[in-house]
Amino acid sequence: MKVHVLTTKAEINPDLLNDKIVVVLDILFATSSIVTAFAHQCLSVVPVRNVTEALQLKDQAEFQNHLYSGEINADTLDGFIQPTPIALCNADIANRHLVYCTTNGTLALKDSQLAKKVYVGSLLNTQAIVEKLITSHSQQTILVVCSGSNNRFNLEDFYGAGAFVEALMQTPLAKEIHFTDSAIAARQVYVSGEAIDILSKARIGKMMIERAWDHETQFVARYNLYNIIPELHSDGVIRI
Repeated sequence: MKVHVLTTKAEINPDLLNDKIVVVLDILFATSSIVTAFAHQCLSVVPVRNVTEALQLKDQAEFQNHLYSGEINADTLDGFIQPTPIALCNADIANRHLVYCTTNGTLALKDSQLAKKVYVGSLLNTQAIVEKLITSHSQQTILVVCSGSNNRFNLEDFYGAGAFVEALMQTPLAKEIHFTDSAIAARQVYVSGEAIDILSKARIGKMMIERAWDHETQFVARYNLYNIIPELHSDGVIRI
């Protein structure tokens, strides 16, 4: 196994994905929200690139009964559910399908779609995905994709990538795994502090505090809360 961390979604090269296993991270909040949605019995999540795509789906008969959640630059879209974990939990998503639109995370998922497998990762389900990587993909290249912020590096996703690297280093196969420099660097960030402290110091974390959404940050800073592995399938729909 080779483990490499992409520091932003801009580093994704679709031409090199066909034999890769991808884990997409958008800690604040897209992938954390998707994991949480499934933990609360959401049936499926359809990630879209922007509000235009979301509204186009809304006009189609098969999507008219879906719930819609999304934001642009951290502002909730008009008529959409706030796309954060606790807000989604409070929206009665059990046994419902969800169309989901964010500035960074859903784009990273869509850009990764040509990979052999695409998993939705977060601090909330790190161990579950790591166990899947070890049992099913031990001979393959793993790309941990940090969604970043408008194609720029962000601290929280790199910290989350480090959590995955650290968990892989604790497995019996650790000596057989090649970790690239970016993976090693991510781990160094991860071991430098506790999740809530790191996330709260990040630019988006500070923005959440200003908006009185820091309870959402505290929620996603928890480790291995869920034994759930959402996967983006070839039809563009995330399921578990």
